[in-house]
Amino acid sequence: MVMRTIVAVFFLLHFRFGVEGCSLSYDFYEISCPQVEDIVKDGLQAMFLTDPTSPAALLRLMFHDCQVQGCDASILVDPGEGSVPTEMASAKNFGIRKRELISILKSMVEAQCPQQVSCADILILAAREAVALTGGPRIQVPLGRRDSSQTLSYELADTVLPPATAGVADMLNIFAEKGMTLAESVAILGAHTLGITHCSNIQNRLYSSNNGELRAMEPGFASFLRLTCRRGPLTSNLSFVLNDPTTFVFDNEYYVNAMGGRGVLKIDAEMALDPQTAHVMQRFSINQDDFFQEFSSAFVKLSCSGVVTGKQGVIRKNCNAIN
Repeated sequence: MVMRTIVAVFFLLHFRFGVEGCSLSYDFYEISCPQVEDIVKDGLQAMFLTDPTSPAALLRLMFHDCQVQGCDASILVDPGEGSVPTEMASAKNFGIRKRELISILKSMVEAQCPQQVSCADILILAAREAVALTGGPRIQVPLGRRDSSQTLSYELADTVLPPATAGVADMLNIFAEKGMTLAESVAILGAHTLGITHCSNIQNRLYSSNNGELRAMEPGFASFLRLTCRRGPLTSNLSFVLNDPTTFVFDNEYYVNAMGGRGVLKIDAEMALDPQTAHVMQRFSINQDDFFQEFSSAFVKLSCSGVVTGKQGVIRKNCNAIN
């Protein structure tokens, strides 16, 4: 019991150090909107019951927002008249959904706390609830982000967002730049435990003649993927496979499947074989608590990535438009 207490205290302190680094606070809305977390949670519970695919969509929405110039809700901005396409026009944002849920939550928050809470914070809270309400850990996230005051080009998203063909070294470098340890980098990719993968993202894995990826897959799984994801461009954008058998539950099945030769994406399969990451993948596949702890820490670090605060940003009244 004493050891568990020590670990818990260390874990909390680890979070606090991350907060100091990105100028956010766990009690930022204590006076201006103390009920904001409950508003988001209560609103999403009903939405998730209506559409159980929403949690995966919101988690991916947060990841794609934070990867491009930081967690500033820029991914929510629609193009204005005569303006250049926004980052949503990036091919790497194909399949991004449920942006409208953030606008709905924003309206609910505005009704009780006018012009107090940023869209960026609501997006982070929504992603946090996507994890918690599907069986994952309830992560304490620091708040106080501001929204971006300018529209980002889709070209930046094209450049910064990793492709489906990214390997282990590429992904580890991306997350190391955000201050993540090796274990945290492997854990953050465990977000793949929710949702689906479009067949267009695994065509090369399944049908390229000059790679040995099929041979590394569990034979029955390889046959299943090829049956589901037929060769060719017409079906690849319409068809998909589940990321793991418990696709609506946030658990460690992603690691169990990857270690069994049933990783869907290239990175999923390679991390199970790479000497740098295989032992972490194995640990998470047998110890869900370890995965949850490392994921929670990684989630906080990602949510602190490139944030704007104070006068550096704005609080948008409409999440889809620059004030």
